[in-house]
Order: sequence, then C-alpha cells, then structure tokens
Amino acid sequence: MRLARVEKMTEDTQVRDNPDLSRYEILVGDTVAGFTEYAMHGKQIDLIHTEVETKFEGRGLASALIGELLDDIRRRGLQAMPYCPFVRKFVAKHDEYLDLVPTEHRAKFGLAG
Repeated sequence: MRLARVEKMTEDTQVRDNPDLSRYEILVGDTVAGFTEYAMHGKQIDLIHTEVETKFEGRGLASALIGELLDDIRRRGLQAMPYCPFVRKFVAKHDEYLDLVPTEHRAKFGLAG
C-alpha cells in the first residue's frame, strides 16, 4: 500500500492508497474512518464515491482525504475525473486542483476554466 502524508492532521491520522481495494483510505489510529473509491484507466483516475463512517463525521476527515489523494494524484502525474459529488465540490472550491481535471472534461463536471 502506498502511504501519503496528511497535513494539518493529528499524528494518528493518515491517508493511504489501497490499490487492492481500488480506494484511498483515511485512518484514525488503526481504523479506516473513510475512503474514496476509484477506477484506473491508464493515466486517468476516476474518483467514484467518498464515504466517512458516521462516528467520524464532522471532523473534516473527508476534506483531508480528498486533499491528500489529489496531492498524490499530482505527484503520480495522473489526471482526475471527479465523478464523486464530494470530490467535484472540493475541486470547485480549491482551484489549485482544477488542473488535474482534463480541460476537455471540466464542463461535464460543472467546473470552470
């Protein structure tokens, strides 16, 4: 499993890519608190669905997860397709990630630029 660092989170929180399950996971301690499922197509990653366990809601974990996975996508030189509504909203609010979405697909996701 690839591990990605988490900024502005506690020491016991980490984000990792779990390619065996095709998802990025955010862990609190040893517990998977949430995940974003994906599908790979060459250099394109389709971000399909994000979930955070009920007992972990309201802590900003989904935003931390999305930010870290997008940073990892950038490091890996991939293009992101934000099919997940949460990821799409995150990219819309954080235009520093807009370049990860191919220009020709942005209108389909309601993303300007």
